[in-house]
Amino acid sequence: MDWALASVSVALLAYAALSGRIEGTSLTAPMVFVAVGLFFGSEVMGFIDLAPAGEHVQALAEATLAVVLFADASRIDLRALRGEVAVPARLLGIGLPLTLVAGFAAAVALLGALSWPEALLLAVVLAPTDAALGQAVVTLPRLPSRVRQSLNVESGLNDGICVPLFLIVLAFATAESNTISDSSAVRLVAEQIGYGALAGAIAGAAGAAAVVLASRASSREGAWLQIVPLAAAALAWGIAHPIGGSGFIAAFVGGVVFQLLRRDSEGAVEHLIEELGDVLGAVTFVIFGAVLLGPALGDLTVPIVVYAILSLTVVRMAPVALALAGTGSRRETVGFLGWFGPRGLASIVFALMLEEDGGLPHEETIMVTVFVTVGLSVLLHGLTAAPLAGRYAGWFESHPPGREPALEAAPAPEIRVRARLHPGDPPPAG
Repeated sequence: MDWALASVSVALLAYAALSGRIEGTSLTAPMVFVAVGLFFGSEVMGFIDLAPAGEHVQALAEATLAVVLFADASRIDLRALRGEVAVPARLLGIGLPLTLVAGFAAAVALLGALSWPEALLLAVVLAPTDAALGQAVVTLPRLPSRVRQSLNVESGLNDGICVPLFLIVLAFATAESNTISDSSAVRLVAEQIGYGALAGAIAGAAGAAAVVLASRASSREGAWLQIVPLAAAALAWGIAHPIGGSGFIAAFVGGVVFQLLRRDSEGAVEHLIEELGDVLGAVTFVIFGAVLLGPALGDLTVPIVVYAILSLTVVRMAPVALALAGTGSRRETVGFLGWFGPRGLASIVFALMLEEDGGLPHEETIMVTVFVTVGLSVLLHGLTAAPLAGRYAGWFESHPPGREPALEAAPAPEIRVRARLHPGDPPPAG
């Protein structure tokens, strides 16, 4: 613990100094930070030697996901997307459920020791995607905007959608292992979802009211208004936690309500919360490499490795292909959307919540599988993001003007993204 803070600080300073040279290469920020974590972690240098279930790791991971959930939800203007929801709606409404089914089936087939609730829990933990792991895919302007924004919207919303699913399945998996009764599990889930949504609605409305009132009074002090979304996210968590609600559901609902109610107020006020989310995410990936992935590599088995590979390929890509059937999407687009479903921050936090609250018989197998899958995703999606994005953009641009594929050529509203084209640049206006 003595050298953990210094090690993380050195990693952040070094990346900040070298980010301009790294940008445009096959290295991504998550790849760098995970590698740094592996080097500084308990398996190599031993500078970062924290308990995976310790309060420091848990607090960091939970704070990061809460900030990201609020920022993601407040970033996506659902009203602007009404006319262009076909692809994101299919990815979330058809692809996500099919991914859960496929992940569950693969877990039952390969990890036979897991009970059916544990297998389903593993599928839920690995269902959310994290676009920031392949930043070129959601930031390269040459890509068709509809495809780029579909991945961005999917990534921004599916982690929030998966939070209540995770809470429900975790409760019933815990009841199956006789840790709590079925009635207690139902009550716990209802309280976490209901109170969490209520807390989020209150906090989001309060944040929107602050922005709207400041706008009407012509008192838009940039620095203070940038604090509003962060304060609203903290308020959502601060209300939900004492009354037994889920802070994650509160943060996500708060972001949605904040975006819906601030409506016509001028100016972007999300810069601070997005920048903080980037920094917290970087620190989380360092800690992930140091205290979660490093030890997990020593517990690898063939079934776990096979499951990780299937999770990133067939379990993701087949449901996306089925979801896009009948849309007129070209096979290049189906393959591109299918491959770029990276697993990242949400999966890490869900696994840590499982370790903290679950007490399941095969908890260790689930955790190792999740960490290996995320580590493999950071590597493979990071390495392939820039070259495959460039190749796909070249395919799209090869069509003569006026003869581009109809679905891919349709414009989509631009939204802000967590992964930036140039480090340090402010997010583009939404």
